[in-house]
Amino acid sequence: MYSHVILGSNNIEIAKKFYDAVFATMGYEAGAKDGDSRYIYFTPDGVFGITQPVDGKAATCGNGSTIGFSMPNPEAVDKWLKAGVENGGKIIEDAPGERSTAGMKLYVGYIRDPDGNKLCAVHIFPS
Repeated sequence: MYSHVILGSNNIEIAKKFYDAVFATMGYEAGAKDGDSRYIYFTPDGVFGITQPVDGKAATCGNGSTIGFSMPNPEAVDKWLKAGVENGGKIIEDAPGERSTAGMKLYVGYIRDPDGNKLCAVHIFPS
């Protein structure tokens, strides 16, 4: 459904350290530099990028926005969150754990990246 996600950052080097760490837990390589103000992460499913805003204004996080990443199991969720916290992220909302929503059983954890963007790692249990 998606070809790419690009998030703004006020310090792409700090953001790169965070995203390199969380994406490494998913088996992805470090971000590739694209010019002076952007890093790109290429995956089999699409592209994720971090960039300084091209208009020169400060990057801000979206109110009500969340980007979720699929995980193969609950342990992968926990590993992803740990890497994020160790690299400048902050756990938010409820503690990571099992939830039920829309008839699905999930294991989910939420974190904010160093720029305040809301992210989640989620494993959906088979029904």
